[in-house]
Amino acid sequence: MANPVPSTVKEQIAWSYANLARAHAALEDGALKYTQLHHIIRSKLYHGLIKGTLAMRTLYDDERLKMTAPQACYYCGCAGPLAVDHLIPRIRGGADEADNLIWACRSCNSSKSGRDLLEWAEVKGFFPPILLLRRFLKLVARHCESKGAMECKLSDPQLANLSVNVHALPLSYPPLSEMKLWVDPT
Repeated sequence: MANPVPSTVKEQIAWSYANLARAHAALEDGALKYTQLHHIIRSKLYHGLIKGTLAMRTLYDDERLKMTAPQACYYCGCAGPLAVDHLIPRIRGGADEADNLIWACRSCNSSKSGRDLLEWAEVKGFFPPILLLRRFLKLVARHCESKGAMECKLSDPQLANLSVNVHALPLSYPPLSEMKLWVDPT
């Protein structure tokens, strides 16, 4: 499948999430390179999301992971002292709800400030762990759905009013050797 060029918010989110699923499957398999199966996962998920025959999984798995993972910074793995951080910052309209809240060390929390996960990761020069990015993409999709923005063209100036920058969603991912599922607590 040739990489699509998204033209709507829905397509942008679907392609980013499908690439995430491909990377997640490959990392869980311990693969050094993507296999045909990983590409099939991406293709089927992308087309299913676009057609509405498939949906993103709920935030339940992400919440379960949050409750069972070691208490450490979701960004760097530092064990403490920790603060609560908003993936989508409150200053940008992020909710004070459990699925938008994660642990962050004071250094990362302060550095991130009012930026969302992807804006901050770009400034810091890192690609977020897959399981954290999965949570963020689900929040972005839910936010865009609640604002009626899923069918908006990516060129629509109204997208500037969203709490997230959908243009920052990754359409391509780094090589598998440069990604990780989760941060290791230090």
